[in-house]
Amino acid sequence: MLATYLTFPFVRYAIIVGTLIALCSSLLGVTLVLKRFSFIGDGLSHVAFGAMAIAGVLHLSNNMLFVLPFTVLSAVLLLRTGQNTRIKGDAAIAMISVGALAVGYLLLSLFSTSANLSGDVCSTLFGSTSILTLTPGEVRLCIVLSVVVLTVFILFYNKIFAVTFDETFARAAGTPTDAFNLLIAIVIAVIIVLAMNLVGSLLISALIIFPAMSAMRLFKSFKGVTICSAVLSVTCSLAGILISILASTPVGSTIVAVNIAVFIVFSILAKCLGGTHS
Repeated sequence: MLATYLTFPFVRYAIIVGTLIALCSSLLGVTLVLKRFSFIGDGLSHVAFGAMAIAGVLHLSNNMLFVLPFTVLSAVLLLRTGQNTRIKGDAAIAMISVGALAVGYLLLSLFSTSANLSGDVCSTLFGSTSILTLTPGEVRLCIVLSVVVLTVFILFYNKIFAVTFDETFARAAGTPTDAFNLLIAIVIAVIIVLAMNLVGSLLISALIIFPAMSAMRLFKSFKGVTICSAVLSVTCSLAGILISILASTPVGSTIVAVNIAVFIVFSILAKCLGGTHS
């Protein structure tokens, strides 16, 4: 049965895109977890939902051209606002994410031309079928953006490592920490927009956090955690997609469920091996 499904182009598109998104999100996920800024993914996913709602109201044929710049701009705004002493980072994320989610749903309710509004919203929030309806153009765009994200991570690996572990020392050593924080925020925004088709806007944080947290159960070094996180993320994504196709379950929820199961297994292994690493 699986071999039969793999003959369909939309299944192959889903596997390609799912693998690339999982790989990209896992690499930056380690940085976000270590910097205690994990919920930026959750906040930006809500922003992307609001942007997608606006694009739908404007009847844009390619909403990616609107959603991506809007989400990147919001990531920059989140970073700048979070550095404001009067508005803390977590409060800034809450304000922008909840506001964007509410405005997006309000716009969809007021201007939606679809008879199945609840179905459209559910698909956007939980990624129930969108990964299986990708066009060749969307797949090519995902491949290009994923290559850009991976290239940025590889080229600036040492700087990202320094900013992640000791930002104060990195700044004293002459590293432009503000610029690299901005770069990280922009890359995360790109990943969020890509991941909306895979797991939906409400489940993106799980795709970013769970592989990193699972890897941290067993590995101590930044490189070890990053490599393990990437392998786990890709494996869980592939397993989730294949299970959802065979069992007719929602793609996004299935991928997250597989990640949860792997996290539990790694936690048990860590206890058996003498403790956890965080």
